[in-house]
Amino acid sequence: MKHPCPSGYIRAMRPFLFALIGWACLTVSAGAGPAAPTAAPQLPPSNVAAAPKAPRAPVWEAKLPSFSEPSYDAAVETLITRFEQATGKRLAPGPKKKVGLKIYTDSGPGMATPVPLVQAVIAALERRGFDKEGIFLVGLNQLRLRMTGYLPALVTGQTPFKGHPVYVLESGRFYDPVWFYDSPLPQRFDPIFAESQTKDFSNSSTKDEDRKSFLATPLFLDADFWINLPVYTDHPTLGVNGALVNATLWNASNTARFFRSPANAPAAVAEMSAIPELRETWEFTIASLEHYQFIGGPFFNSLYTQSEPLLWLSSDPVIIDSMMLARMNMWRKRYGFPPISEDIRTLEYAEILGVGSTKVASAHIIDVRP
Repeated sequence: MKHPCPSGYIRAMRPFLFALIGWACLTVSAGAGPAAPTAAPQLPPSNVAAAPKAPRAPVWEAKLPSFSEPSYDAAVETLITRFEQATGKRLAPGPKKKVGLKIYTDSGPGMATPVPLVQAVIAALERRGFDKEGIFLVGLNQLRLRMTGYLPALVTGQTPFKGHPVYVLESGRFYDPVWFYDSPLPQRFDPIFAESQTKDFSNSSTKDEDRKSFLATPLFLDADFWINLPVYTDHPTLGVNGALVNATLWNASNTARFFRSPANAPAAVAEMSAIPELRETWEFTIASLEHYQFIGGPFFNSLYTQSEPLLWLSSDPVIIDSMMLARMNMWRKRYGFPPISEDIRTLEYAEILGVGSTKVASAHIIDVRP
């Protein structure tokens, strides 16, 4: 079954996007022609109208007495209830009777979405009428999903998510040729566990294939809605590896190629996060501060991690990422490291495209007590 092309929003926004990043383009037509590379990303000129700003969304914050499943369960239920009350929308099954959970495991054990948090979210959704098989998990890499407990252990065959489908994006089975992000960047490579993984393998894909990043469709085509469950690390190219990146680069194929150019990856994240169909089904982000890393990421390094008993929920991924950027810079300063470079403009680009707000000082934080 072929899916309809996205609305005219992307086509209408294209002149603005070119002004924003210089050359990269969004497309969902397999017949779209190549884009010619021009300048490096720049902010749009003053005479280019920015995308309409999204309404300022609050951040609901719950304090966790511990990181146990009962603590997460009480906090998640309260956060979701407050979200439903504020928006007037109950997270009940719709026509598709499915909901997706985008987890993060790509830094390996020690820096993955906490299993008790995911179990708590699943329990809250089941209380709202979703069947077990209607709640699916989406991750990128099979080995890391298995190492972090989301796929059955090879020794015991056990998993806490028995009965819930787990979609492994690197299997290549969850991309639709109609939906892709097109830009003329070099061929792919793995940005996290990189050099040894590709050095002995020749690239057999065509130049046309190398310039396309196919979007994983389960979250925005197969589900009534989906929930983003990132973990936070710093990233040398993206600045903050969190909500925006988990929803975009870690949710598509052939995107590691962007990391060869520090100027292009932030623009790709911003553009992907502004795709209307992805945004329409992206209900909110839930971020736990059980563990986050402020330098040395995305490789896990326990020497540079922090933990706070906080759980955030917001439909604005930019403000959550911005709040975490402020925390990372605070810890970097305390440890004698320079702040994350202001030249990395991932969050600024996303704000310009109307995805959310970077204004941490005026963020509306609502304290929620389970």
